[in-house]
Amino acid sequence: MRTLKRSTSTAVVLAALAGTAALATAAPASAASYHCTTSSYTVDDPSLNPDSDNWDFDVRLCAKRSGGYVYTTANVTWDGPYSAPKNRFNKARFHLQTKRSVKGTDPVVKYANYNGLKRALAHSSSNGNGSYETGSIKSKAGSSRYLADGYIELDWAGDGKGYRKPLIFSASPRV
Repeated sequence: MRTLKRSTSTAVVLAALAGTAALATAAPASAASYHCTTSSYTVDDPSLNPDSDNWDFDVRLCAKRSGGYVYTTANVTWDGPYSAPKNRFNKARFHLQTKRSVKGTDPVVKYANYNGLKRALAHSSSNGNGSYETGSIKSKAGSSRYLADGYIELDWAGDGKGYRKPLIFSASPRV
């Protein structure tokens, strides 16, 4: 009897090891990847007079579909004037939108304002450079195609004008 138990135990251990090895060598499920577009916008600082007072923004707008949902996100980088004061903006935000792609104007499905852009701009490097990444918007996806769209709004300190004309960027590819 002892031999039977030992053989059974050995078979169970070998089966468990084989199952573990199969799991370890199985290829991971492929995760959906973001489809992105990067575009640029240069804006002149209205309070500074030198030639190098422009803020050069690059925005990467991204969208992906996964598990019945669409996800959108944005990454903002900039090259600002090295002499710009830390309190250059009263307010600054990135307005991220998830849109359904249709003929004509694409309707907004969901949006979010990311006000953390103001803090990120205030903490630019000594050369005036920096970056900011929004969170991700998750929306239930139907059979339509979707895209990420968005813009920056800046309220320059000291001018009393509030948010100026939005800085518009190119939308992501449709997913």
